[in-house]
Parts: sequence; structure tokens; C-alpha cells
Amino acid sequence: MPQEKYENNARKYWDVFYKRHENKFFKDRHYLDREWGLYFTSPQDNDESKLDTGRNSDKRKVVLEVGCGAGNTVFPVIATFPNVFVHACDFSQRAIGLVKAHKEYQDNQVNAFVCDATTDDLSDNILPSSVDIVTMIFTLSAVSPEKMPLVLSNIRKVLKPNGILLLRDYAVGDLAQERLRSKDQKISENFYVRGDGTRAFYFSEHSLKNLFEENGFCPKDMSIYCKQLENRSREIVMNRRWIQAVFSYVDNVGSSPSLTSNGGEEVKSHVQIMNSSVLKPDIRTLKKPADGATDIDMSYCLAEMFGIPHGYDACTEITLSGFDFKIKGLSREHQHTCKSTGLMLWESAHLMSSVISENPTIVAGKRILELGCGSGGICSMVAAKFADLVVATDGDSESLNLLHQNINSNLEPSILDKLHCLKLEWGNVDDINAVKELSPEGFDVIIGTDVTYVSDAILPLFETAGALISTRVWGPPPAFILCHVFRRVDEASIISTASSLGFGLVDNWPFTDSSSNSSNSSDVGSRRGTIASWFSQEGSCKRNSHITALTVMYFETLNKFT
Repeated sequence: MPQEKYENNARKYWDVFYKRHENKFFKDRHYLDREWGLYFTSPQDNDESKLDTGRNSDKRKVVLEVGCGAGNTVFPVIATFPNVFVHACDFSQRAIGLVKAHKEYQDNQVNAFVCDATTDDLSDNILPSSVDIVTMIFTLSAVSPEKMPLVLSNIRKVLKPNGILLLRDYAVGDLAQERLRSKDQKISENFYVRGDGTRAFYFSEHSLKNLFEENGFCPKDMSIYCKQLENRSREIVMNRRWIQAVFSYVDNVGSSPSLTSNGGEEVKSHVQIMNSSVLKPDIRTLKKPADGATDIDMSYCLAEMFGIPHGYDACTEITLSGFDFKIKGLSREHQHTCKSTGLMLWESAHLMSSVISENPTIVAGKRILELGCGSGGICSMVAAKFADLVVATDGDSESLNLLHQNINSNLEPSILDKLHCLKLEWGNVDDINAVKELSPEGFDVIIGTDVTYVSDAILPLFETAGALISTRVWGPPPAFILCHVFRRVDEASIISTASSLGFGLVDNWPFTDSSSNSSNSSDVGSRRGTIASWFSQEGSCKRNSHITALTVMYFETLNKFT
């Protein structure tokens, strides 16, 4: 099942994320002092004579950052509160490497280590009951809901009695959740997978309160923050929602105070509304945002649904073997508002274009069709250098308009003559016939990158490919090549649909046994390993082959097997 794949490969997806973005994705979280500064300071911190950490190490606050990433919380904390010691853990080895490589990293102030908080014992690296403050900033949401209690149980081992846990995370109703829901990327209730394979859970006040109370924590403060972002040129208003909470660790779970009382003292719970008079959330108490409260870290919230980095520019430079492209894409001001996925560059297209550039025999002298190429069209542009004919297609008119601009600005006239762009909605007979006019005999190779993320699209995808693939009975068998991250559509469903429409899986990468039952033909068996050969030579394909979360599937028409 897809959810099992995301769970089993969670560490791999985040390693890929940090390899790709390093420390350039998230903003440093300088709001920590404004929001939670009182928890990091002690009375003695006001005495400047006692700020020497060497002479007063016993007075230092000990902080644990769970899911530290590249250190965007760690280093703002030690810069603002020099009299603290920070344990920083993350289950991504690459993320910890980035923390240790940071210019401000010092062993006497930061202890960074790899740890999966759902399985590894924190007390192996931290003394039991020694931590004053735990911070979890957009971290718990990346954990499967059923494993969240394991994380909290693990934290209790190292947190002091009455220690504090500070949390900021995604809230139900956020724009990102709505986008992921519309793309059919739901794993379970309020739990979704992004385009890069990483996951996000969206909390309600009720679910977060119950989770922590059931695991030995008392809620002291809880807020749903709402912010409206307005795109004036498109006349669109977007609702962003996140939850912020403070919990204390108590030994007796059964006597944990409720959110509305704490020994007679009311515990704060409210919704903070920023720059908005439109939102109408459930509100018990309203509180004006603190000064500067709009300066929040929403970088991943805005980019997560598109699989593109924070700071994504209107022009992206791509270097492949023998190619240098400058691709115009979705501008930063629009990246969180547009429903079309075709206006962004996806990692699958990048990988497949690398494969073609380093293995030109895949397309050399052939007729090539790309389905759902989007606005980048880099696979089609690379293929056009070697192929006799390339037709790049997409069903979105806005993506096609941008595609025309990218092709004209990147290709020489001699190559441009071989590359055509057409609108093609899968299953649309008129569109299919228009494409057929360019190649009446069909196409030798059909390519699709990241076109399998919606289950309802799989049937028309293969129907369209079947209508346009070559029917010749001589020469190498025509191929339909898919490159993607599995989301809500699993491998078995894709293979089953393909088989029902005359396609058999003859090779895949990474290798699985799925294609072994596609055909009994010895000719098919001889092509097993075709994809692996694409990664055999030195180049970007080989360098990325062991870390990428992508899958490549190589189909042929079943009538060639008999």
C-alpha cells in the first residue's frame, strides 16, 4: 500500500529533501524570543556576571529540539539565549550533517545526533530527566498519527518533571491541506503526502489536546493562528492556519488539568487572527497578536504542496549532460495560489531529462510523445536534439503558453523544427486526432513524468497512450515510460490498468518483482535491466540513483509479446 511505502521510506524522503535544499529552504525562526522568551530565561540570566557558561554550567537551561532539520530553530535559540545548551536530533543523517557544518556549531553548546524519535531511545544520548524545554516546530505533523504517542513517551524520559514542551504545527483548514485534498493525496484523516514523499498531519485543538493529555502532558496555552494572504492580481484570498501550544509534563496523567482550568487558573486557548476580518473560526477567547506576529515561518506551508523550494525564482537554471536551460516557471507570488501543477518543475522531469541526456539511444531517430509535460518541457527539449520528431503535450492552456516561451528561448532553430507543442486532454478524441496528424503511424516512445498522482487519471492516461503508440510489428517494441513518486495510486493499480488496456510492465526501477507476471515472453525477459543500464555510467543519473524517491516504469504493448 502507498502509506506503507511512505512510512517505510520516510527517512529516505527527508534525506532527499535535505540533499536537494540543504539549509536554504526554511527560514530561521527568530520569532521564538517573542513568542516563548520567558521559558528560556531564568532569574539569574538577568545578572550579567552569571552569563559565563563555563562558571555557571549548572544554571544553564537545557533544550531539546526534536526534528531539528538544518538547525533553523537551534541557532536562533543559542544566538538569543547564549546561556542554554541544546540537544538537537533528527532522523535524517543529512540534516544532522548540515547542523554540524553550521559556522555557529560548537560542541560545548550543541549536541546534534541522529535519532528516530518513534523507535530510538532519546535517553541513549541525553541524561534522563535532564531537559528543561523541548521544542517541536512543524515536526510532529511529519509523524504517522499512530506513532505520535511513541514520540511523546520518548520525550518524557528525558524531560524534567514540570518541564515545558513548545509546539508549533499545521492546523486543520489550512490552505495547504485543501490543496493536498484536491489532489487526492490523503493518506488518512487529516494526514496527507506531499509531492516529494514527505507527509503532513493537520491538527485541531481537540485532537492535539487529547493527544498530549493522554500521554502525560498538561496544556498551558493553545492558539489557532489565522492569516490571510492576498494575491491582488488574481483577486484571491488564501487562508493560512497553524496551531501553537505550550505543554508541561506532569507525572500523574489521570490528574492532568484540563485546558479550561489549572488549579483555579484559566489556561489560555484562543484563535489569533492576523490581517483578516473574513475568517470565522471557532473562538473561545480572542487575543490580539503580539507585535510583529505576522512575521511567521510559512515558507514550507506555501511550497509544500508544489514540491518546489522556498525562494523559487521566475527563472531556474538547469544543467544536464550537454544542456544548459533557463526555465521560466511559476513566480514566487503565485506559487501558493495556482491550482495547476504544470507550472512548476518536478523532480521526476529533472531525473528523466538527465536519463535521456546521458542515454540518447532511448530517443535517437525515433518519434517521441510526452504526456503532461507541463511548462518546463525539459524532457521534450532534450529528446528533440536526438529524435526525429517530438510532440510535447499538456491539458492546461496556461502551462502550454509558458512551455512555448521556454522552448523558444532555449532551443536553436534546427531543433525547434523537430519539436511541436499541442494541447492534449487525455481521453479527448479531438485532441488525440490532432496529435495523430503529426505522426499517423504513432509514436515509438511515450514519456510521462509525475502524471500518475490522481487515481481517476490512470485509465484515460493509458487509453490515450494506447491510441497514440506505434502499432508497427517490426523493429524495437514501442515503449511507454513513466517516472514518478507513488502517491495515492499504488504500483499494482497502475499495472492492472495498463494490462487491461494492452500494456505490460517489462522493467522497473528500483527493481521489484511486479513485472515478472506481466508476460511469459523470453523476449521480455531479455529486456529486464534496461532501466538499470541507464544508471550504469558516471553522471548525474548514477549519482542520484541511490537516493531518489522516484520510480521508473517501462511498459510495452502486449501484442508485441505474442
